[in-house]
Amino acid sequence: MDGILIDTNVLVYVYDLSEPVKRRRALETLERVRDAGAGVLSAQVLSELYNVVTRKLEPPLTPGEADGQLRALARVWPVVPVTSVVVFEAVRGVREYQLSFWDAQIWAAARLNHLSTVLSEDFNSGAVIEGVRFVDPFADDFRLEGRA
Repeated sequence: MDGILIDTNVLVYVYDLSEPVKRRRALETLERVRDAGAGVLSAQVLSELYNVVTRKLEPPLTPGEADGQLRALARVWPVVPVTSVVVFEAVRGVREYQLSFWDAQIWAAARLNHLSTVLSEDFNSGAVIEGVRFVDPFADDFRLEGRA
C-alpha cells in the first residue's frame, strides 16, 4: 500500500482563520504530501469540506468561493469515488471496529484504494486497521514515516 488519504478536518484548517497554529500546520503538511506526490482525496472529503466552509466557519466562504476551492483541490489531488463497495466496507468498519459511519467510510476509501495512511485528527493517531495507519498531523509527535 502507498498513498495518503487526507481527511476533511485537515483541509478545513486551511480556511479556518480562528486556528492560526493548526492552519499553519495544515498548510505545511499538505505541502509536504503534495511534494511527495502521495496525497489523495475522496469525494466524501470534498462534500464535507463544502458544507463546513460555507456553513460552519466564521467568516464562511460564499458558495462560489467554495466551489472554486473544491475545483482547485480536485485539480491538485486525485479524488477517489464513494461507491457502493466503499459504503458496504464502511458498514463493516462500523460493525467490526466500532467506527462512526463517516469515519468508517474514510477508512474504507483508503483501504479499498490501497492508501496506507489517513491524515486526520478524528482517529486514534498511530492506530492501524487492516493496513491503514491513522496519523494526526496536529499532534506534537507528528511524523510522516518514510516521507520528506
